[in-house]
Amino acid sequence: MDISSPAVFVNAELLRMYVGRKVRTVVQIVRTDGGVIIGRSADEQQLVIKGSPPPLPLTTFVEVIGIADINQSINAETWTNFGDTFDTNSFNRLCVLANGEFKSLFL
Repeated sequence: MDISSPAVFVNAELLRMYVGRKVRTVVQIVRTDGGVIIGRSADEQQLVIKGSPPPLPLTTFVEVIGIADINQSINAETWTNFGDTFDTNSFNRLCVLANGEFKSLFL
């Protein structure tokens, strides 16, 4: 496991704070559009996920790890299927805590 560049837990609102850095998030896939995936973040905003998804079919919820880009997008390096049900409210709260009072536990 590479710990030299940890991925920050983000929702769409927090993503803009980490442009150019490695981030991780879970999105609900809304649609694919010309090689990119349009997803809904845990805080109910639209995110654009760029990169080559795995050859396996993607589930409704997918974790992506990659580099935060401008315009609410991520250049994904790693894709992980998270199934067809996922508690986005809990994940959103995790993102807020991981970037707030408990930040030192996550980075």
